[in-house]
Formats: sequence, structure tokens, C-alpha cells
Amino acid sequence: MPTPSMEDYLERIYKLIDEKGYARVSDIAEGLEVHPSSVTKMIQKLDKDEYLVYEKYRGLILTNKGKRMGKRLMDRHQLLEDFLKTIGVQEENIYKDVEGIEHHLSWDSITCIETLVEYFRRDPKRLEDLRDIHNELVSNS
Repeated sequence: MPTPSMEDYLERIYKLIDEKGYARVSDIAEGLEVHPSSVTKMIQKLDKDEYLVYEKYRGLILTNKGKRMGKRLMDRHQLLEDFLKTIGVQEENIYKDVEGIEHHLSWDSITCIETLVEYFRRDPKRLEDLRDIHNELVSNS
């Protein structure tokens, strides 16, 4: 199982490859706000753990294992963003909050959140009721 740091790298690499077709050390470093030397060390670890194949000066490619994990991590991130939007978290707080909680939730909790988000998606009236309750609580505090 990857560490939270490994997850951040895999998620970033997956996203870069999905958007640009490739992931360079400099792009990863910029996106994660770390030094390129840190990226190189982590890439070597991810290569050793068979999440990707790295060839110095040639770049990297995700293995099937890395692609599956990267997609899973991207989906988790998006789900948590959707969840926080659904429950009324202010837009400017969502990214930071997701980054703060995504590594601390079990996959069981993620599945339950996914079920809850789907519950609200299936019936917009439920979401209206939730927002009414939220507004009532906020105005009473």
C-alpha cells in the first residue's frame, strides 16, 4: 500500500499524463511544490514498487498497477471535492480541505461518502432539504 506521499506523487503523475500525455520531473516538482531531487527519489521508489517504469533521461510511464492506483486516487479526490460542495463547504476552502483529509480516510469511509453523494444526486429535493437545514443552523449560530 502506498504511503500518503507516494499517493500524492501517483495522483499528480496520473493527472499530468492524462492532461499532457507525459509527466516530467519539473512538472511534478512544480505541481507538488517540492524540489526536483525529491521527485527523482520518489520516482525511483515508485519504480522499485512497480507503480511506474523510470529510465533516467527518458522519462517515466505508469505500469498497469500505477494507472489503476492513479485513477483511484484521482477519483477519490474528485469525490471528496463533490462531497464538500454538496454539503455546502465554501469553494475557496474545498481544495485545501480535500488535501487535508484525503489520506486520513479509509476506503470504507470513501465508499460511504460516495453513497451519500449519490443519494443527494438522485433526488435534488434531498439536497434542498440539506441546504435548508444548513442555512437554519448557520443563521442560529
